[in-house]
Amino acid sequence: MSAAHDEPVHYEKQGPVATVTMNRPDYRNAQNSAMTYALDRAFYRAADDSEVKTVVLAGAGEHFSAGHDIGTPERDAHLPFERRAGLWWDHSDKAGAESRFARESEVYLGMCRRWRELPKPVIASVQGACVAGGLMLAWVCDLIVASEDAFFADPVVRMGIPGVEYFAHPWVMPPRIAKEFLYTGDRMSARRAYEVGMVNRVVPREELAERTRELALRISEMPRLGLALTKRAVNQAEDLQGMHTGMDSVFGLHHLAHAHNAETAPDALGGMDIRAMKKAGA
Repeated sequence: MSAAHDEPVHYEKQGPVATVTMNRPDYRNAQNSAMTYALDRAFYRAADDSEVKTVVLAGAGEHFSAGHDIGTPERDAHLPFERRAGLWWDHSDKAGAESRFARESEVYLGMCRRWRELPKPVIASVQGACVAGGLMLAWVCDLIVASEDAFFADPVVRMGIPGVEYFAHPWVMPPRIAKEFLYTGDRMSARRAYEVGMVNRVVPREELAERTRELALRISEMPRLGLALTKRAVNQAEDLQGMHTGMDSVFGLHHLAHAHNAETAPDALGGMDIRAMKKAGA
């Protein structure tokens, strides 16, 4: 069945492990708002289920996620959705920077911050493309298991924008590596991502689901509260190193870039549509 006629996110529970699967494989799991809010519901479901000890985030098909939806037939950035991540007003009846800032505060930065705080371990199971917005989804997870064919990239500097909205780059990799990653927009292989500490394990593609589940089951043997407190402890340490305030600062720069593009380029993305990004190797 085509992803266009199916739910954008699947939820499955097997024993203590809940698997949340992005389900737009026809579009490399590009994230429209419908998918984002479906992910939010799935994570709430896992958090509320006392039998679930660990969560796996996966992507259906050949790719984990190619990032934000900037051009599929189901792109829905203009539509209103019930806001869950903050108190900013609805963006759909606003214009310009007011609209974009309100929407991205909600569906990108706000949602990712919520999911990072889910009080259960979350493991990203990554194959194929993990690009731009896909990075954000992997980075909110506590652990990343990548297949040998996985690759990571944040090519939005080509749009004149300093990285994706959830700007975790200097915390998930060394700063000089982060600069190279952003300055070039080049793809980083799974093996290189492992070498710089962004990925926990690299496994053969055909073993990805099994090896991720093995890790999830091993973690699930730990006490639920112990896992939750440990996750909180490490997240707090990252925030004490400036992660939360750093993201706030870069989010403002991100929207300065959008506003500059809107004044000087064909659109707020600097005229870089899907075709242009693919041609550039994104």
